[in-house]
Amino acid sequence: MAKLTNEEIIASLKEMSVLELNELVKAVEAEFGVTAATAVAAAPVEEEEAVQAGPSEVSLFLKGLGTGSKVAIIKAVQGITGLGLMDAKKLVDAAPVAIKEKISPVEAEGHKKTLVDAGAEVEIK
Repeated sequence: MAKLTNEEIIASLKEMSVLELNELVKAVEAEFGVTAATAVAAAPVEEEEAVQAGPSEVSLFLKGLGTGSKVAIIKAVQGITGLGLMDAKKLVDAAPVAIKEKISPVEAEGHKKTLVDAGAEVEIK
């Protein structure tokens, strides 16, 4: 069996989920009869709990135009959705309306910031 380099090990660890890393830690503990430091073992568990605490998919809704320029909001919607200019305008004119559905909370927050910066009123559900 070829010996793995540190870079190869780190690359494989980056590809693992939190649950897979937790299982790996337990396997190493069992194989070598050692225990991981409390801080190291607690970090993946806390991260897993944070992920499970919130919803995995949310929807981004445009509630209204707010104080911003309608043109800026249309361009922001166009950039987020990939729609053409006329379709983005129709979507903005139909407010309140869902801009994107079933997206990650992190992605939704990024899009929300873009729309709020353009002056729109936005809600994540």
